Order: sequence, then C-alpha cells, then structure tokens
Amino acid sequence: MTAVEEKPTRLISGPGMLLVWFYGVMVVGAVSRSAYQIATDFQRAPLAYSLSAVAGVVYGFITYTLVRGGETARRAARVCCAAELVGVLVVGTWTLVEPSAFPDATVWSDYGMGYIFIPVLLPLSAMYWLRKTRIQRGT
Repeated sequence: MTAVEEKPTRLISGPGMLLVWFYGVMVVGAVSRSAYQIATDFQRAPLAYSLSAVAGVVYGFITYTLVRGGETARRAARVCCAAELVGVLVVGTWTLVEPSAFPDATVWSDYGMGYIFIPVLLPLSAMYWLRKTRIQRGT
C-alpha cells in the first residue's frame, strides 16, 4: 500500500489572505528600513536597527507559513505570532520606560505606533485566525 499525501490545508482563504497581505507589507517595511539603517548608520542605534531586522525576519517566516498551509505550518505560525506579540509588548514597554536605550525607533517601538499599531494588532489577529482555522481531529 502506498501512503497518500494530503494536500496542506489552506490558511489563506478569506481573512487569511488579508493577513498574508499585511504580513507581506510588514516584511517589506521592516526589512527595507532595517537594511538601510544598518548599512548607513548602524553605530547610531544598533539595538533598534537589529530589532527591526529581527521583526522583518519574523514577519517573513509568518508570511511563508501562512502561504504554505498545513497543520505543521499553522502551529509554527501560531508560535511565531505569540513570540512576535511578546516582542512587541517587551520592546514597546522598554521604549516607553527607557527611551534613551533607543536613540531611533524600531518597528515595535511604542507598540508599533509608527506603523499605526499594526505590529501589536497583527499577531493578535493572526493568532485568532489560526486558532479558528485549526484542523479538527477525527474521532
């Protein structure tokens, strides 16, 4: 008997497509911003620019997992979204409590205020969507 490969369950139907679009925009914004800042003025704010680069990588991985689909990708996306949310909350709080540590803003500064708070709203929305689309296990 041969094993039948199942096609990965799509995660980007309906509102999931909007999430992919938003994450794609955030990838471009975070990666291009951090690449320019790191290349031109890294010594000014190395922590801020490095955190923006990390944010861009996280956004890219989440975008990939959403497009890839399947149960494993869904779980990986949920873990990354949770880590993203923790990052946004920690960095957002850190920038408010100790602004001198960040001579320049990161994507997650002030909970993403420079990005219309999308960085804090996006992982919440994605985790909700990923939970809603969880594959029901058969009996």
